[in-house]
Amino acid sequence: MRDFLRKAGNIDRRVIYLIIFLAVALTILFKIRFKSTPLPEVKRSYEIINSLPAGSVVMFSIDYDASSMPELDPMLRAMLRHCFEKNLKVIMLGHWPLGLPLGQIALEDVARQYHKKYGVDYVFLGYRPGLQAVMLNLGKEIRSVFSTDYRGTPLDSLPMMRGVHNYNDIAILVGLEAGSVGDMWVQFANARFNQKIILGSTAVITPDLYPYLQAGQIVGLIGGLRGASDYEELVNHPAIASAGMASQTVVHVLIILLILLGNIGYFATRRGK
Repeated sequence: MRDFLRKAGNIDRRVIYLIIFLAVALTILFKIRFKSTPLPEVKRSYEIINSLPAGSVVMFSIDYDASSMPELDPMLRAMLRHCFEKNLKVIMLGHWPLGLPLGQIALEDVARQYHKKYGVDYVFLGYRPGLQAVMLNLGKEIRSVFSTDYRGTPLDSLPMMRGVHNYNDIAILVGLEAGSVGDMWVQFANARFNQKIILGSTAVITPDLYPYLQAGQIVGLIGGLRGASDYEELVNHPAIASAGMASQTVVHVLIILLILLGNIGYFATRRGK
């Protein structure tokens, strides 16, 4: 027994890497899923969008790039599915130029699944430099910043945009954040124009956003892969985030067991000496 514990406390790291790899691969391969109760702030975000009447406009801001895509892209797709199922109109723009193509790909993919038409059900505006100036001017007149969409089509030529001029015409703003742009949305869209905001963020910056939620400056918060997984469950469409959370859960439990095993082996051999 002592010899077994000694070996358990000195497992080759390559064996540990192999065990972790198999745990992730098998969890994804066999589509293992774990049910969990959605976080209150995620459920609140879902309920707010779910309560919007058909035809309401939701603006998405893509403020992340490829490095944050694993957490935020599933979140974006889940929310887009919800919007299109509710027959809501979607406007997309962003402040991270390298991330905007990722948002556009997701928007077009989900719109295609729901047979939505560009210019009627959704519009992609693109990017303009000048973060704070863009946010402030959107509160006055969208056309003062985006006179055309990303294709160069005048906004008034798009049926969906003819009655949309500023934040007064936008039911909810969804900022998907991997940096500090979410703080700017709160300062310039909410504080100045009282725009309702839901923020989705990477897990590492989510704790910094809770004060905005507690102060009522944002109405919902979706944090990290867990938040994305919760939203997928709420819209009854488990996808990449749900698979990621399952494999992450299995690996976390496995790591805890390995740590316990290593410590038991260490103390057992130390006591033997």
